[in-house]
Amino acid sequence: MKKLINVLMIALVGIFFQSCGNPKKMAERADEVAVNCDPQVLEVVANKIKTNVTVTFPADFFHPKAIVEAIPALVYDGGEVLLDPIMLQGEDITENYQTVPEAGTTLNKTLEFDYVPGMEKSHLELRMTVIYKEDRIPFVEPYKLADGANTTYMLVKQNGTLAYAPDAYQAVIPEQNEAQILYLINSSNVRSSQLKSDEIKAFQEFLVNLKADERRELVNTEVIAYASPDGKEDFNATLSEKRAKTATEAFNKKINNKNVAIETSVDTKNIEEDWQGFSELVSNSNIEDKELILRVLQMYSDPAVREKEIKNMSQVYTTLKKDILPELRRARFIANIEFTNYTNEELVALVDQNIEILDEEALLRAATLVKENETKLSIYNKAIEKYNSDRAIINKAIVLLNMNKNEEAATVLAQTADKNCPYYQNTLGVIALRNGNIAEAETAFKKANIDAAKANLGVVAILKGDYTSAVSQLKGTKSFNEALAQILTNNLTAASNILKDAKCPCKNYLKAIIAARQGKVEEANAALEIAKGDEALAARAENDIEFAKIR
Repeated sequence: MKKLINVLMIALVGIFFQSCGNPKKMAERADEVAVNCDPQVLEVVANKIKTNVTVTFPADFFHPKAIVEAIPALVYDGGEVLLDPIMLQGEDITENYQTVPEAGTTLNKTLEFDYVPGMEKSHLELRMTVIYKEDRIPFVEPYKLADGANTTYMLVKQNGTLAYAPDAYQAVIPEQNEAQILYLINSSNVRSSQLKSDEIKAFQEFLVNLKADERRELVNTEVIAYASPDGKEDFNATLSEKRAKTATEAFNKKINNKNVAIETSVDTKNIEEDWQGFSELVSNSNIEDKELILRVLQMYSDPAVREKEIKNMSQVYTTLKKDILPELRRARFIANIEFTNYTNEELVALVDQNIEILDEEALLRAATLVKENETKLSIYNKAIEKYNSDRAIINKAIVLLNMNKNEEAATVLAQTADKNCPYYQNTLGVIALRNGNIAEAETAFKKANIDAAKANLGVVAILKGDYTSAVSQLKGTKSFNEALAQILTNNLTAASNILKDAKCPCKNYLKAIIAARQGKVEEANAALEIAKGDEALAARAENDIEFAKIR
């Protein structure tokens, strides 16, 4: 009897070792292994799917002489993607794999897949196989880790924000017309010959004709009297005041009268010593030592010191006395005019009727006033032809981009001479963005540093997965992309505020996502119904994990 009991015990021990000590039995105990995934809904970020997987092997599970091959697999409509196997080994194995002790352990692995279209509808699984000697024993079933992949960031609008190079067209242009009279040295008497000069006659004629000029209007008149910067300062101060008085009297008698018919108030002032006029006349002269004279003016601000230093240059001073100083003993008669430029309606009409008379600024403005792209192109072509206008080149490229002629736009834009122009850089960045050259686009937008480029950097940030930066860059644009950035950072209230008046399918698609995340089924379906007016969005919604809970 005792012998029989011993035999039975030996048999039971054998069975135990066969069931628990045999590496081949690990696969049958698969349910004892805990496998988790974070996040459980995969998310595509910057065209990558990253997730963290945690595997816990309990005590007495991993046989010291066993190897386990774990293969992460992302299965989707159209195929599957397998990552390199994760190799694990028992304590008695001498391969260069990660060791799992008999006492059990928890392993953490980060998995990364390149996104492939179709992965929106997918699942992630971990396939394990026990390897013992020559045998391969797969676990009964793979471990299912996650369902679906969120691709919401891919809704970002990548056409880019374009910014036309601005014109400097002025609706009202300030103009001046003037004449001057000269005085003898140290005198404030106005000579009759000065009032009969051709210059004064031309000034009078201009003012007479001004009355018939519908586009020009006299704003005011000025008389400014000067003393030349030689002699004592206090004497010159008194002298310039006297000249201002006599010049104003002469102006009112000769010009500001019924014959000329301006009869306007006159602003009178005097400049004690005309150092600015002196500097300008010297700069424009052929005086041999003019650079030395100008240097003296820069070095000294005290008028007395200036005069002394210049007089020390005896030969030069003789020339100054003869050719420069007499021209500074003067009074200027100035008429300030406002010229009313072409109205918008006139510009548009002139494009058809007489485009040749339009200058560069007028052409650039006219192009903004017409709707047809072909007309815009013809105007920009004229500005390029006549003025080789960089701004017209940039704006022509923008029109072509609006027509989705991207390659042609790139060819035109390359003709821009000033590659540092912010509007050139922004347009260059948009072309790169549309071509998928994200790094090149980002570089150009940073160089541009204008509002449009800032919004475009927000798009780049979304594509790179930096959603916080995207919110900052797009803030205040109230655009689709700003709402998307808010959703990607889970700021659903902010996104809703941007989209509250949305009527188009694409913005309603975002509204549907917000409502679905908030569990508002009816609201989500109502927005989705509008969004499905766009065939592409309707097809996307079928597999979008955002709507898994409301289907």
